[in-house]
Amino acid sequence: EPLRIVPRLEAAEAAAGGLPLLSLRREVAATQDHVRRALMHEPRGHAGMYGVVVVAGGAATAGAHLAALFLHGAGYSTMCGHAVLALGRFALDYGLVAVPSRPETAVRLLCPCGPVTAFVPWDGCRSGNPVRFHSVPAFAAAVDLAVDVPGHGKVVVDIGYGGTFYAFLSAEQLGLDVCSSKTRDLVSAASTVTEAVKKQFKLHHPESEDLAFLYGTILTDGKDAFSEEPTTNICVFADEQVDRSPTGSGVMARIALQYHKGLIQLNQTRTFRSSTTGSLFTGKAVKATKFGDYNAVIVEVSGEAFYTGTATFTVEEEDPLKYGFFLK
Repeated sequence: EPLRIVPRLEAAEAAAGGLPLLSLRREVAATQDHVRRALMHEPRGHAGMYGVVVVAGGAATAGAHLAALFLHGAGYSTMCGHAVLALGRFALDYGLVAVPSRPETAVRLLCPCGPVTAFVPWDGCRSGNPVRFHSVPAFAAAVDLAVDVPGHGKVVVDIGYGGTFYAFLSAEQLGLDVCSSKTRDLVSAASTVTEAVKKQFKLHHPESEDLAFLYGTILTDGKDAFSEEPTTNICVFADEQVDRSPTGSGVMARIALQYHKGLIQLNQTRTFRSSTTGSLFTGKAVKATKFGDYNAVIVEVSGEAFYTGTATFTVEEEDPLKYGFFLK
């Protein structure tokens, strides 16, 4: 999954003074959304582009090295696992951690959903792979929830939280195969599920209503019981955007659901494969905890992040499409 890193956005820094990160997320969405559109949409981006604004200073409080505002084609996420993996490397290589330690450095990030810690290999000169991180508390919000989905009838979904909420179900319930069906068909079916769940189930978050929304649907191969073999899934989020990675926040939520159902134990590592690119993340529940009224777990997610380049974009004031456009 791409990650377009914006190392500094002056408008966000100016607004950050004293604002909690969730409030800053609202403020940036209200006043700086042209930046997101210019960087995520065509001609500078594409329908699958993802990004992050790095916020230092005021918003990076409580001992964090940096705070992050996550961007996508339709708006602003509250958690992003693949971005955390990449930001861990970026923080070391671009000097955001004053004194990195060998062989691994803890990088503390503040995400809109809360604090996470990335553990990044460091050889004294540059960062390496794999990167791992410990999540915010992840939990099962609902299991075996019957939902009427237009065109598919009644299906059974689980709803898990991993910094954001997802609906989970096997693609088989929708007459599809997550590994061989056309991506367009998987996207259409997953989006229909998302809309149906939004209408039929009200979400609750223990800390903030800003976090109580369904971000998307993850279709799986149905292999939830513990196995050494990878389990495959596809995440369709926001406005029918398709994750090219196995979805770090989805791994958090899916591990929480599997732990809640007794299908895995603490420190049992599972491997998750993206049906779009074949890329792999691993995940395991490392600690049981409470989060509001929920029995939750801290999940460790591990994966690789690689640099692809740096860019400087130009926005000319007279350009009628200066803030991008979006084709579906």
